[in-house]
Amino acid sequence: MSNMPEYKLTQYSHGAGCGCKISPAVLTDILKSNITPLIDPNLIVGNSSRDDAAVYDLGDGSAVISTTDFFMPIVDDAFTFGKIAATNAISDIYAMGGQPLLAIAILGWPVDKLPAEVASQVMDGGRQACKEAGITLAGGHSIDSPEPIFGLAVTGRVDLKKLKRNDTATAGCQLYLTKPLGVGILTTAQKKGKLKEEHSEIAPKLMSQLNILGKQLANTDGVKAMTDVTGFSLIGHLSEMCEGSNLSAEVDFERVPKLDMLDEYIQQGCIPGGTGRNWLSYGADVELKEEYYKNILCDPQTSGGLLIAVEANAAEDVEKLLRDAGMDATCLGQLVEKKEKQVYVK
Repeated sequence: MSNMPEYKLTQYSHGAGCGCKISPAVLTDILKSNITPLIDPNLIVGNSSRDDAAVYDLGDGSAVISTTDFFMPIVDDAFTFGKIAATNAISDIYAMGGQPLLAIAILGWPVDKLPAEVASQVMDGGRQACKEAGITLAGGHSIDSPEPIFGLAVTGRVDLKKLKRNDTATAGCQLYLTKPLGVGILTTAQKKGKLKEEHSEIAPKLMSQLNILGKQLANTDGVKAMTDVTGFSLIGHLSEMCEGSNLSAEVDFERVPKLDMLDEYIQQGCIPGGTGRNWLSYGADVELKEEYYKNILCDPQTSGGLLIAVEANAAEDVEKLLRDAGMDATCLGQLVEKKEKQVYVK
């Protein structure tokens, strides 16, 4: 039995999980460049659509998928933090309809504050997520940093006929989300010491679930677009899907998958800082029936579910896949021809 003291990792970072992301509005400024980029005709998906990963055509009917994702602790337990961070990164490959091949670790560690043994537990959590995805954690890079950081760079492969993007939806598509919203609210409640014991395992369990269903959804021709919902929230990722596809979305708030206990934590002020940043970035193109909705719809998710746009004639098949996987199969809305705003929530 280890005599090492318990370390609560969230106490060593100023942010948490995908809520650490730079706001979309600021990110747009960062990505501006005065340098004319190299145009590579084999690059199918790059930065322009803000998709989940880059995709490079290999010329044989398949493509390489490349992504990276890392963040500061979203939970206190080291192993669980490592597993969540790795799951989050790997799921970008599944969101493109691909199969992950291997991963490289990214580790920043405050060596003067936290012992190497704790970092080792984080790495083991990452290895476990990779094992569940059927891939190897093949190497990595580490630095001494003032706050703990962990994540992966992941390489995958996809049959080009099965590639799923976030900007290829069509009018009439039905919308589905594979994980309920609210992870950011629960983890904020945890950090504030307000999370009830009976709710303590809900967010870690959700965040540790790989979006492996993306591989099966890739086999469904009626799935026209797909992305994972992470730090930019459902509103953000849905807005990017609408913008890229030149469409608008109509959403029924009551049908959006969400955790049952969120109201009591919202009333206690357990709202992540990322919620406000997401609304500032996307809110001008969103119409809400109730102002309250933004607390949940703009909640930054860490290792969130897949947002799927499905042609109506394939909706029944997708709903069966979701039910068989134990996921919510409720249609939360639909995509329509472009209107004044991108997203309308009733």
